[in-house]
Amino acid sequence: MRDTISKEHLERYLGITKKALDKLKLAAPERSFNRKLAESFLEMATTYYEDARHFMEKGDYVNAFASVNYAHGWLDCGARIGLFDVGQDDQLFTLYE
Repeated sequence: MRDTISKEHLERYLGITKKALDKLKLAAPERSFNRKLAESFLEMATTYYEDARHFMEKGDYVNAFASVNYAHGWLDCGARIGLFDVGQDDQLFTLYE
């Protein structure tokens, strides 16, 4: 059982989330309400990802790990409800089916 967050462990999760951020595309039409939601979800994910990197640089691995998990949660949610086109990637994202 692990009770610490190593730098390697944190870097692995940051890498996974970075791949997910780089892969997704906004799926909602530009002038739709869902586009605003998609942009908001992406902004939240990006902000939490940046926070995670900031905390890691300060040596605060606990808050970095929490932040990267929040970031990826926003990405998973956006993919699952169809705001993001993730190319059916069920390795980087949690899809419905």
